[in-house]
Amino acid sequence: MLNVHNLSVSFMGSDLFSGITFKLNKGDRIGLIGKNGAGKSTLLKVLSKDIESSGGTMAFDKDIKMGFLRQDIDFVQGRTILEEAYQAFEEIKQIEVELEDINHQLTTRTDYESDSYTELIQNLTDKQERYELLGGYNYQGDTEKILQGLGFQREDFDKLTDTFSGGWRMRIELAKLLLQNNDILLLDEPTNHLDIESIIWLENFLKNYAGAIVLVSHDKMFLDNVTNRTIEISLGQIYDYKKPYSQFLELREEIKEKQLQTQKNQQKEIEQTEKLIEKFRAKASKASMAQSLIKKLEKVERIEVDQDDNAVMNVRFAISKEPGKIIVEAENLAKSYGDKKVLENVDLLIERNSKIAFVGQNGQGKSTLAKMMVGEIPFKGHLKLGHNVEVGYFAQNQSEYLPPEKTVLEIMEDAATDNNRMRVRDMLGSFLFGGDAVDKKAKVLSGGERNRLALCKLLLQPFNVLIMDEPTNHLDIASKNVLKEALKNFNGTLILVSHDREFLQGLCTTVYGFKDREIKEYLGDIDYFLEQHKMESLREAEKRTVVKEEKSSTKKEAYQRTKEEEKELKKLNNKLSKIETEIADLEAEIEKLDLELAKNYDEVSARPNFFEKYKAKKAKVDALMEEWEKVEEQVSQFG
Repeated sequence: MLNVHNLSVSFMGSDLFSGITFKLNKGDRIGLIGKNGAGKSTLLKVLSKDIESSGGTMAFDKDIKMGFLRQDIDFVQGRTILEEAYQAFEEIKQIEVELEDINHQLTTRTDYESDSYTELIQNLTDKQERYELLGGYNYQGDTEKILQGLGFQREDFDKLTDTFSGGWRMRIELAKLLLQNNDILLLDEPTNHLDIESIIWLENFLKNYAGAIVLVSHDKMFLDNVTNRTIEISLGQIYDYKKPYSQFLELREEIKEKQLQTQKNQQKEIEQTEKLIEKFRAKASKASMAQSLIKKLEKVERIEVDQDDNAVMNVRFAISKEPGKIIVEAENLAKSYGDKKVLENVDLLIERNSKIAFVGQNGQGKSTLAKMMVGEIPFKGHLKLGHNVEVGYFAQNQSEYLPPEKTVLEIMEDAATDNNRMRVRDMLGSFLFGGDAVDKKAKVLSGGERNRLALCKLLLQPFNVLIMDEPTNHLDIASKNVLKEALKNFNGTLILVSHDREFLQGLCTTVYGFKDREIKEYLGDIDYFLEQHKMESLREAEKRTVVKEEKSSTKKEAYQRTKEEEKELKKLNNKLSKIETEIADLEAEIEKLDLELAKNYDEVSARPNFFEKYKAKKAKVDALMEEWEKVEEQVSQFG
């Protein structure tokens, strides 16, 4: 599908990467990994032809269609979610316009015997066949399914995209790409801003995707579940293995160990040969042998060991002063956005040195409560911060607040105080912004670099309570590990909003589960929280639609409940089967009518109330599809 040979990209005279060569085949699902700033997003931009390479070649198979999910997305204002998603079907929408024009002509013209009228009928047939081939009769249903899979509710479909955050708009763009039947998908951090249900849905979609995928992600579980090949960019080179991420790490470590051993053995042989050369040089009779050994040594290809980029940021969170025992006290908290209630009747008491995780699906109020605590949004009820409490807050979209035209150094100096201004360059160095990197403008930084800068800026303010909303978005895997270690050593109060089980493990001793406008406290770590729900991962915990408390019951009660559930499930499955049969029958009738129209439009359309009946059948299919989705959702709750 794609051959990349000797590709290189340079900025300001220095190579970001060079000599990159690989082949992309159908069915390849490549995880493109590497540290922030290594060139992952740049490589995707080169492959998509958004930017030109500095050297090398790319050869694509003929008629290859490629879709690219960028980190930064521009939307045309004034479109609803459905209208924006339908932009994926450019040719279908164009044919719809043309069909409407043809049908209008057919109903207004009277020159039935003319050649042009016959040609119009033939054109109608051709357009309808093309429309059906492109999926014109299914695209609306497909669009709604994918939008719902990515977390949108049906009532959201007619809302303007302008009213949604950048994360939700990214989901719309992702939906468009998934609807386009591209041969190659380039995905730059597709799981950022997705909740667990949407990540699981996307995983399943991509695992069954027939084309080729190249995706940048720092989510180890997502990489392991989706990819079958890993390409790492490190120090300007690539390492390419046909293994998912975790297996790639093990294999690469084995290869490095073998390289080291082979290098040691080769070095011993070289040293022995050099000793012989020195020995033979001293004797005239052995001079020719010495020359022969020298030539042999010059031809030896020296074994090199793969080099790793081991530079990591150095983070330490220190508390400003000792606060009182009570950090946050809240009673009867409530928050609504218009008619949508997010939190209701919430009581909360957080004590000093607590380590808390907020978990739950998107839209359940985790970020909302964090914003209420720092006074960023209004709410109902009572909330009070304790004595001497100083809050450091890292918002989910923190990096978006960085002024794009200012340099890294300018941003830090603007936020610095007289007490820490002299330490700004040292702090930036600790976050891997050394040398010329401090002169980069914020707009050219990668997502991970922006997050690192936002973290560094956070340290300029005093705090003894740290509230962090999805701090690992965009951070590379090494940086996530460093941040986790720094938070482990933080002596203050920590509140983390995250969907990342691995990151939360070992960090928090209390978990607050958000569901249905309520908060439930679990006095234990994230593993205890999962244990209580008898689940293997946080993904399953967040996928549940109802959080059930552990209750003791007799065997008889358990048996009775199981029998009732089986009865209800059987009833729902029968209903599903009936609906599916109705839909299939109606679609067959509609298809038959479409064919009749194409063959003899005048005679068929002249039938009494033909179009009313035709539209009624289509409306009935739409209604049945909605009913099917509701019943299917009920069935899925039985696990």
